[in-house]
Amino acid sequence: MTATAYTALVDELVCAILGGELKPGDRLLPQRAFAYRKGIAASTAGRVYAELLRRGLVIGEVGRGTFVAGSLAAVDASGGDPREGRIDLEFNFPTLPAQAAMIAKSLAPLQFADGVRTAMGPLTQGRLKGAAAVTGQFLATPHWQPAAEGIVFTGSGRQSIAAAVSSLVSVGGRLGVEAITYATIKSIAGRLGVAVVPIALDAEGIRPDAIARAHRTGALSALYLQPVLHNPIGQSMSSARRREVLQLAAKLGLFLIEDLVYGFLSDDPPLAAQAPEQSIVIDSLSKRVAPGVAVGFLHVPRQLREGVANTVRAGAWSVSPLALDVATRLMADGTAAEIARLKRGDAMRRQAIVGERLAAFAFDADVRSYHLWLHLPKRWRSEAFVAAAARIGISLTPSSAFTVASGHVPNAVRLALGLPAHDVLRAAATKLAELLSSDPQDIEVTE
Repeated sequence: MTATAYTALVDELVCAILGGELKPGDRLLPQRAFAYRKGIAASTAGRVYAELLRRGLVIGEVGRGTFVAGSLAAVDASGGDPREGRIDLEFNFPTLPAQAAMIAKSLAPLQFADGVRTAMGPLTQGRLKGAAAVTGQFLATPHWQPAAEGIVFTGSGRQSIAAAVSSLVSVGGRLGVEAITYATIKSIAGRLGVAVVPIALDAEGIRPDAIARAHRTGALSALYLQPVLHNPIGQSMSSARRREVLQLAAKLGLFLIEDLVYGFLSDDPPLAAQAPEQSIVIDSLSKRVAPGVAVGFLHVPRQLREGVANTVRAGAWSVSPLALDVATRLMADGTAAEIARLKRGDAMRRQAIVGERLAAFAFDADVRSYHLWLHLPKRWRSEAFVAAAARIGISLTPSSAFTVASGHVPNAVRLALGLPAHDVLRAAATKLAELLSSDPQDIEVTE
């Protein structure tokens, strides 16, 4: 398809949305159905939908449906800010009012030639070693002291996950994951040719008996886990469950990939504190500091370090010199630690705001977390509730985005609490409480 024809399809849908033919909350055709109707390739349909998403005209993604956004008044349909015009409880980038000024102060030396010269210089081994020493000190806690020589840098937390999976699981191999988990792990594994195997959870975390059963069915190469402040549920693995999982993983010869991106909100140590030679720890600064600080970390056991470093280079996942310089400055002078400390308090205040408004309904949440897992009344289905929320100007995420297993999907939605201002968050929670109390039969939602 030519670029002109592709643009024409985007414009056709934009006109339908802005002209009212497609209303807020309406679900677009599945991408494959849209491709068939228009006689185009599925990949082209994906580009069209991605452009609508970028412009903020729709919400959702492949696998869970695409809906017209709830409020379009402030959206620039030609390519403006995709977050503007609605309350965003879908994407979680915790932001504090004061953090921009704090970061600017820390990065002031970059206004001068000497600072720029260093930041733009090559990533020599000496420079990487110095950054690793700073990072090791920054990540250290009373319960875990990561080895500086075990730190490998990437361009983001997602790249760190991809590098870990690629290093441990061969093409066609099996990666065990929690049955409800970080949505992007599915696409990362798919692009690497790795099969994700859903493993049941309970209130204490991933179930050891389910791990053993999955391994008997077909050997697992590794486990991807979120033992601390799980996204989307918010729970942390109990001490007893940690011991059981580590013992079983050692018995089965399984390496653990533990995602600790939200770990800065908690004092719970990683599994690597108990099993340093068995676990790769994933972390980044995008949630802890700011989305623009594009630096990811892996803390890698000794026997895997060379292989993981080679995988990062081969996958073009290496950190940029400027990003590494920015990150090192923020960590070294205490700015990153102070922002993380403030975000701990902010997360608790946000949980209190939403918890008060939703007290009459069932939800799972850790008071330290920026997520809330809202269980819906039986009269509501997850996708229908997301569509109805979109119609009142609130974007959030249905449970299907986080569910690995086919078939049963929990009747729940995730609320990401980190982006709106506190008063806006309070207003959103109030609107959601009213919506939860209503009957979907009384609300016009196009399925």
